[in-house]
Amino acid sequence: MNDKKERRWYIVQTYSGYENRVKANLEQRIATMGMDEKIFHVLVPVEERVTVKDGKTKRTRRKVFPSYVLVEMLLDDQSWYVVRHTPGVTGFVGAGNFPIPLTEREVSEIMSKIGRDQVKPKVEIDLRQGDVIRVKAGPFEGQVGPVVEVLEEKGKVKFSVSVFGRETLVEADYSELEKL
Repeated sequence: MNDKKERRWYIVQTYSGYENRVKANLEQRIATMGMDEKIFHVLVPVEERVTVKDGKTKRTRRKVFPSYVLVEMLLDDQSWYVVRHTPGVTGFVGAGNFPIPLTEREVSEIMSKIGRDQVKPKVEIDLRQGDVIRVKAGPFEGQVGPVVEVLEEKGKVKFSVSVFGRETLVEADYSELEKL
């Protein structure tokens, strides 16, 4: 194994649907085997999503990497053995028996995706270009018009309405709209 004593993140493959069970089993093994000086964090990356469908907002959490768990550890024969022989673990991601650590960039991308740096949840809007919507609130309440563009990253929708007899593009928050 690796002789360098460096704390790194590794990807551990699990049976499908066993991610949380593997996390719990591994955390218990770390405590009972006294491995807290070598294995620091066990993480099942999940992201929060906001879905808007039929005017209703629903928050859901979903696994970013189904069948995988991230483990921050000092890799040596002993720590490798503890993780590898945890029930539900099928192996490390890497070349053969040698686990390959994540790069700092990969770790920071994953942490930002799962909200470890306080990122707003991703918004999924059940509207597409061409759908007809009605404004439920705001200055254009009651107006009806077609969707021109969906801006999921902002949680907003651009649509066309008639103002003083002229077609005008308006941008509104998805929560102020309902699909007709």
